[in-house]
Amino acid sequence: MRTTKDRIRHTLGFEIIGLIIFAPVAALAFGYNMFEMGIMAVVGSVIATVWNYFYNILFDHAMLRLRGDVRKTTQIRIYHAFLFEGGLLTLFLPIIAWHLSITLWQAFTMGVAMSAFYLVYAFVYNLLYDKVFPVPSTLTAGTN
Repeated sequence: MRTTKDRIRHTLGFEIIGLIIFAPVAALAFGYNMFEMGIMAVVGSVIATVWNYFYNILFDHAMLRLRGDVRKTTQIRIYHAFLFEGGLLTLFLPIIAWHLSITLWQAFTMGVAMSAFYLVYAFVYNLLYDKVFPVPSTLTAGTN
């Protein structure tokens, strides 16, 4: 399993790169100004950062228990990404609606579009991260 330091590096890298890409793209795509989308991106990033950290620990523990290994196949990566985005959407949806003064349905459609973006981004980021920082095969469940 990954160390706490590695998990922090992973999470911070994911969120910083995601913010740099997402905020301008969302402002253009949704027709809000950069300030509004920037606020949404930062709030979403904070929520996602906390969710990401705990979600990945839980997912790795589940993989270790079910498979005896934390290395991910392509199929597991897809499952991992969909579960992550579904949980994040559930947490973030009410905030989108409140902040932008839109209906829950409008927030849902915006959230789904955001999730689609981050779903692809998460898959690519995690694939590249694992290539640059591979999981050492000698780490076990007791390692932090």
